[in-house]
Amino acid sequence: MNNSEKKIFLTAEWKHLAMLNYEIDPSVLAPYVPRGTELDLWSGKNLISVVGFLFLKTRVFGIPIPFHRDFEEVNLRIYVRRKAEDGWRRGVVFIKEIVPRAAIALTARKVYNEPYIALPMAHRIELESGAVRSAEYTWPFGGRQNGLKLTTRGEAQPLTEGSEAEFITEHYWGYNAQRDGSTLEYRVEHPRWRVYDVADAKLDCDVVGLYGEQFRESLSRKPSSAFLAEGSAVTVYQGACLTK
Repeated sequence: MNNSEKKIFLTAEWKHLAMLNYEIDPSVLAPYVPRGTELDLWSGKNLISVVGFLFLKTRVFGIPIPFHRDFEEVNLRIYVRRKAEDGWRRGVVFIKEIVPRAAIALTARKVYNEPYIALPMAHRIELESGAVRSAEYTWPFGGRQNGLKLTTRGEAQPLTEGSEAEFITEHYWGYNAQRDGSTLEYRVEHPRWRVYDVADAKLDCDVVGLYGEQFRESLSRKPSSAFLAEGSAVTVYQGACLTK
């Protein structure tokens, strides 16, 4: 690990991660795959996920930023991998990230070329005897209310080896194409999450207006899978640009 990977950029808690997953034609995603990476498939399937969660107790370089510590985020992500000296690094590429704080979105766009936008957001988490029974994240866009919601069944369970939930949650790197054509690589650290099975999951949003016509077919269908991850404390390390 080089020195840039050792330096902590951000710490936070990610909680109540509602993850709706869809199969998608890999040709749709080709323009979003950063240089030096390739699409990472699960059981021969190419997946894209819409994920809503709570971003809590946020510190940047160890400093809590007033009024910017606790907020919702909803992101659209795909899964990639890169062959490094220490083996395959499995990571995530964000196509769009929604947060309710304009300063966060602006900084992420200007400094890291991250695809953030700022919209008012709300959430509702229903608990029963400490277990999450439903999670909902909402935001206004395109003249109407948008949102994603899932309801759980049973109790949270450890990840099953080789499962789709393990594949999706255990991508510990982030990749982001930069304006000069290089690729930013950064490491994300968190323990293995426990997950809930889902009884029902739904995305209700302006897919074309928010994400583009190319995602209409995939994201307008019922999710091919969904689950809720409990989440945990996370550490994001300062990244480094790969050679162009």
